[in-house]
Amino acid sequence: MEEVSSAVKRLYDTYPFPPDPLLDEPPPGYNWRWCWPVAYGFCTGQKPKHLDIRILDAGCGTGSSTEYLINLNPTASVLGIDLSEGAIQTAKERCRRSGISTPGTPTPEFRRLSLYDVTQLEGQFDFINCVGVLHHLPDPIRGIQTLALKLAPGGLMHIFVYAELGRWEIQLMQKAIALLQGNKQGDYKDGVKMGRQIFEALPENNRLVKYESQRWGLENQRDECFADMYVHPQEIDYNINTLFELIDASGLEFIGFSNPNYWNLERLIGNSPELLERSRALSDREQYRLIELLDPEISHYEFFLGRSPLPRNTWSNEQGLLAAIPERSPCMNGWPSQHLFDYNYQIISLSDAEFEFLKACDENTDSPRTVGELLAETQLDLEGVRSLQARQLILLS
Repeated sequence: MEEVSSAVKRLYDTYPFPPDPLLDEPPPGYNWRWCWPVAYGFCTGQKPKHLDIRILDAGCGTGSSTEYLINLNPTASVLGIDLSEGAIQTAKERCRRSGISTPGTPTPEFRRLSLYDVTQLEGQFDFINCVGVLHHLPDPIRGIQTLALKLAPGGLMHIFVYAELGRWEIQLMQKAIALLQGNKQGDYKDGVKMGRQIFEALPENNRLVKYESQRWGLENQRDECFADMYVHPQEIDYNINTLFELIDASGLEFIGFSNPNYWNLERLIGNSPELLERSRALSDREQYRLIELLDPEISHYEFFLGRSPLPRNTWSNEQGLLAAIPERSPCMNGWPSQHLFDYNYQIISLSDAEFEFLKACDENTDSPRTVGELLAETQLDLEGVRSLQARQLILLS
């Protein structure tokens, strides 16, 4: 196990990842999964009570995710850990240059630390982000169990791991490169060179070439990305069955995938009432398995876990919804406009009533007013408010 960790460290010391450019300004855009209020709202239906939380970026690499976590959660305390000292130095420089640390806000911290050793950290964390890390551990179950020990009650964990069906062609190329490298395996620069030569030599209509060109060609122009994908010394890819073995081992609650539309059977067999009826006899996990078998394009799983007690609010009670305090989601691009990008960067068009209600939410800071009070001043109704909340355009508390 120590040998594998050492090999992974050598890879990222050779090719720091991700290779996102360092900017002299805050990071562009947003990923709502890294915005605590929006992620919490997605998981529980309501805004969290506290924003001054502790966040752990477990396997922060060169700090791209850490930078967003800091930028999107300005009152949180953020700690990034990684195995590679070179990556951590880049992460520190990234955050320094972007200027996201301002007087009066918590200073981001970084430590070189293995995921297996997070129990050395003091206290617990309200939000743990672990993207693209567990599948590179020799023992992912030990890794997720160790992280779970550091998740505070009422906390959330955001995880990203690889899916085997959508990475079948990648696996083949990984094995081909390893075979040709022979005893030079572990020489990552040679592996990148060998992999590029293979792609150049193969016919244009070769399946591996077409898949690389269609799915990954743009980002894999950078050697760091190519190396991470094709010459990584340790990788475990999952299917739904093995994924839930990992999740169950954590002892945490599976809250849901953060791309729920993908995991909806109706998008695949919705034109067959008989198939839909039969699928309803399946468990949730069996339905997920059926989806990935029928549409094996997914290359990763991205999901939330939580530790109880986690409140849930569907806002089905009319009086409770009328008494709620609404707030416009910070994860939208193009506001104020009736035509903008939502939390998933999908173009949406707001009705006049929705637009007026959201503008009223923007003014709802100094002396917060309830949904009921705002409805009295706008043309929106309760179902319209529920629609805004379901589309993550507003947060309710």
